[in-house]
This record gives sequence, C-alpha cells and structure tokens, in this order.
Amino acid sequence: MKGQALITLIFFSVIAISVTTGAVIMIAVNSLAGSKAQDGIIAYEIAQSGMDNGQLRLLRDPSYTGETLSVGTGSAVIQVSGSGTALDPYIILSKGQSGNFIRQIQVKATYLNNTLSVISQKEIF
Repeated sequence: MKGQALITLIFFSVIAISVTTGAVIMIAVNSLAGSKAQDGIIAYEIAQSGMDNGQLRLLRDPSYTGETLSVGTGSAVIQVSGSGTALDPYIILSKGQSGNFIRQIQVKATYLNNTLSVISQKEIF
C-alpha cells in the first residue's frame, strides 16, 4: 500500500510536468511567430515610407531616379524607371527591409502638367 501512493504521486507529477512543458513550448512558439509577424509589418511600413518619399521627390523633380532612405532601424531602397507619359508611366519600386524581412511596393504613375497621378499600387511578392 505504501508503494502504491508513491507510484501514484510520481505518475501525477510526470503528467503535471508534461502539461507545463507543453504550455511553455506553445507560449514560446506563439511569441516567436508574433515577433516575426511584427517584423514583416515593420518592413512593409518602411517600404510604404520609401514609396511616399519617392512620389514626393518625383513630383518635385521629374528626373529623380531613386535613392536609399534610412527609416528607423531599417532602410528603403527606391528605384524609378520610365518617362512618366501615358505610354511609358513611371514605375516606382520601394523595397523596405527590417532585419531579415523584405517587403516591396510598386506604383505606376504618370506626370502631366505638374501633376503626378497614380495609376496603380501593389505589393510585389
């Protein structure tokens, strides 16, 4: 009888340790996934900042071809091609990077009578 109580105690202790270990692992995995998702969002916001800067610079100087812009802890690389006409619109590409995460946004725009008109904007995967 005395041995039976010890075996029961060990059995429930093993179950409790297993459940606790599983819960800790789940918390760690969810925390890591959440931080990776946040880094992806930050990279997208950096790309959007680069795109906003690129459009403003292009509006002020139609011969603007791009630059690298530091944004917070990341950077945005802006590239502009095309002539801005309806047949050859500007293609503005902004690549935002935060850590190992990279997100890209592309805008097509025309420039006529000192007005920059956005035709389309999309994220490039």
